[in-house]
Amino acid sequence: MKTWSHEIEIEAPIEKIWNLLDGSLENMQSIMPQVIEHKPIRITDEGVGSIYRQKYKEGNRVQEYDVETLEYLNSPTNKKLKVGFVLANMFDITAYYELIQINSEKTLFKYTVSNQALKWFVNIFLLLSNKKIVVDFTERVKNVAEGEK
Repeated sequence: MKTWSHEIEIEAPIEKIWNLLDGSLENMQSIMPQVIEHKPIRITDEGVGSIYRQKYKEGNRVQEYDVETLEYLNSPTNKKLKVGFVLANMFDITAYYELIQINSEKTLFKYTVSNQALKWFVNIFLLLSNKKIVVDFTERVKNVAEGEK
């Protein structure tokens, strides 16, 4: 298993950033444009155990998978969302988003991704991968939340 993590301060209120992660499909697409569908399959009152069916488009190819909420916290000053899914029957992926309010207009955003190869021959992809995708994602969230595109 390989894990990457990055954190960044964002000049935006915690709720504005949370709505990008835990809001509408349109909000989600502003930071994850390849997600073309996000439909609830099972919703729990506490969030944990909820399942959403997502479709992800990469070039002409569309992948469909179920995303399960593994951890969920929505307090005024600290928010956490951890989800897990299997991509293309090859990778077991866990994404963890944490928001910590610094003040009313500044938030610390932490993003961690773990990727476990499910087939021996895809381990080479993990060996060659680096943190760039995680850093790029946190920068995209910052740019969108701060009003830049």
